[in-house]
Amino acid sequence: MSRCAPALAALLLLGAAGAARAADQTLFIELPPETLPLAVGANGSVVVGSFFSGGGLYWMPTVSSQAIGGTQAKAVSRDGKTIVGSALDDGGFENAAVWQGGREWRLLGSIASDAQPCDRLLSGTFGANDDGSVVVGLAWNGCRIARAFRWEESTGVVDLGSSVANRSSRANAVSGDGRVVVGWQEAPTGFRQGAKWVGAAQEIIQGPSGFVGEAFAANRDGSLIVGTNCDPLDADGPAAAWTWTLADGVRCFPVERPSGLPAPFYQALMLATSDDGRVVGGAFSFGLESESLIWLDGQVHFLKDYLRRNGVPDAFEGWVNTGFVNGVTRDGRTLVGYGAGRRAFQGYMVVLPELGSR
Repeated sequence: MSRCAPALAALLLLGAAGAARAADQTLFIELPPETLPLAVGANGSVVVGSFFSGGGLYWMPTVSSQAIGGTQAKAVSRDGKTIVGSALDDGGFENAAVWQGGREWRLLGSIASDAQPCDRLLSGTFGANDDGSVVVGLAWNGCRIARAFRWEESTGVVDLGSSVANRSSRANAVSGDGRVVVGWQEAPTGFRQGAKWVGAAQEIIQGPSGFVGEAFAANRDGSLIVGTNCDPLDADGPAAAWTWTLADGVRCFPVERPSGLPAPFYQALMLATSDDGRVVGGAFSFGLESESLIWLDGQVHFLKDYLRRNGVPDAFEGWVNTGFVNGVTRDGRTLVGYGAGRRAFQGYMVVLPELGSR
């Protein structure tokens, strides 16, 4: 099975993505054009993201892409019932927001009740924990103050601060239990250093150069974090993503540049991870010139090549590029992302067999 129609039919007949896992086969499902997935929940049955033209959405095998308003959807709870993203307030300013059905988004505001926007931006969501009760992102108070934030019902939006004077920070994700926030802290040079917060305490993640690039995702308890630019001071080495674990610290994962891609400026990005870290998704990227990557037990694969070697010979046929893997389910069985399709940017889903069969 290779293209949208037969793969989608298989999912529907077997009871959506969860039932498709009973088979030891790899499925590749093209989502509708201009549907851009950013996260996945409900064991692969609920995908959230945005339309290329703007606006949040969710996609399910039974209903296709559904507009939910707001400006974008960035994350979804593990049960698929709570979606977090951004929406406009009555003044037209973008706010971090939560959606739980209908057309209305709950706006979260910023780090102060009288916070001022920067241009049209007041705050924005980048991640949520497993039950959707903790939301993290970037909040503004004028254009000179941009801070990582953590929100939950009992505290409201909490400024996680900046450990470098007059520099910004941002939260990209939070562990499934809501305790560990990960993202970046801007250095005096402007470089985005990988950082994590436990409570109000920030820690710069230590790599071979003493720091690494920004962190993008964490597992359920924050014992595993993934990110980009493992050794920022090694200008001559290959692009390398990284993992940090509580047991071993930072480990670099270099990616050799394929001969068909131009040499400079590509980054290896780890953007999403399974709970055990055996499946990690990301990209080899120079902006939107990007090819999706997956790491299986630490071994990197370009996603198109992996699919074509594993039962999907025409995966991404006619696409300009394969883009980014943006979401991985906790069990590592389902991946979602988007790339430049035949005529427009387009999303996709990949359902993997059990790890022992890969």
